[in-house]
Amino acid sequence: MASKATRRPVSVWLPRLLASAVAIGSGIAGTGTAVQTLDATLQPIAKVSVPSSLSLTTIAGEFAAFTGSLTVSYRARTTASGGGTITIEVSSDFSPSGGPSAAAAGLTYTCSGASLGTACTGTQTASTTAQTPVVTLPTSACTGGGGACSSSDPATVSVNFSLANSPTYSTGSYSAQVILRISAT
Repeated sequence: MASKATRRPVSVWLPRLLASAVAIGSGIAGTGTAVQTLDATLQPIAKVSVPSSLSLTTIAGEFAAFTGSLTVSYRARTTASGGGTITIEVSSDFSPSGGPSAAAAGLTYTCSGASLGTACTGTQTASTTAQTPVVTLPTSACTGGGGACSSSDPATVSVNFSLANSPTYSTGSYSAQVILRISAT
C-alpha cells in the first residue's frame, strides 16, 4: 500500500495535466480565417508584330509601281488620359544604290481596316528621317474582350505599300528595312 505522501503529488498534478490536454485539444479542432488585400497597378502597354518579310511585286506593265500589303498585328491597353500610335520609319534605304529610294520619296503607303483605333488617312510618304503614322489609338482602349475593348485579339491593320518603278533605276534586286513602332500612354 502506498503512503499518503506518495498519493498526494499524483493527485495534484494529474488533474492539471488533464486540463492542459483538454485545452490543447480544443485548439487543434478550431478553424480560422485570414484576409489579405492584393494590389496590382496596370500600366499602359503595347506590342506589335509583322511577318518576317514582304516582297513587293509589279503587274506586267511598263514601269508600273511595285506593291505589297503588310498585315500588322498589335495588342494595346491605353489610359483614360492617353492614347497611342503605331508608326513606320525606313531605317535603312533601299540597297544597293542605283535603284529605288525611300529618301527620295519613292515609297508610299496607305492604311486600311484598323480593328482598334483609327488607320492613317490618305497616302503617306515613308521617311528615312521621321516616323510616319499607321494607327492612332484612342484613350481607354484595349485589345480583346469586347465591351469597351476591341473584340479582336490581336487587332490588325493593313499597310499597302507602293514603290516607284522609274526607268532610271538599274536592274537588280533591292531591299530596305522598315521599323514599326507602337506606343501606348
